Amino acid sequence: MSERVFVGLGSNLAEPAEQLRQAFAALGQLPATRLAATSALYGSDSLLAGQPRYTNAVAELHTELAPLALLDALQGIENDQGRVRLERWGPRTLDLDIILFGERLIDEPRLKVPHYHLQARAFVLYPLAELVDEGFVLADGRALAHLLAECPLNGLQRLQA
Repeated sequence: MSERVFVGLGSNLAEPAEQLRQAFAALGQLPATRLAATSALYGSDSLLAGQPRYTNAVAELHTELAPLALLDALQGIENDQGRVRLERWGPRTLDLDIILFGERLIDEPRLKVPHYHLQARAFVLYPLAELVDEGFVLADGRALAHLLAECPLNGLQRLQA
């Protein structure tokens, strides 16, 4: 059975917009998965001072992969695009996070869905809002409209195509 999954993308190294475009193409090549939609690209400040601004987006996938199999595939894409994990929230060529996985609530050591701190991440919420209906409710019962109302933009800017 295919599930509707949302993946957050972010990059602040090595031509970030191009990194995201390459990631969209790679997502479209995943087995048992269809890339259904992508949001616009957004610019956002880093969570840590002194880093370059990020380019962010959200992709909608329809996949038959299990959650951890999808996570492994996403980490493979990150590695293929030069991701090196040196420090938490450090600069990166590509970050791919499973934001929502159908109606599932997942609490595994390697994967938490809905993604933790989703409510505080304008760079995820606003692109996500482009891909869902106005009344969208997360699997944990939170309404996206409420999360958006409570989350300031914090320098988030929609980028020109």
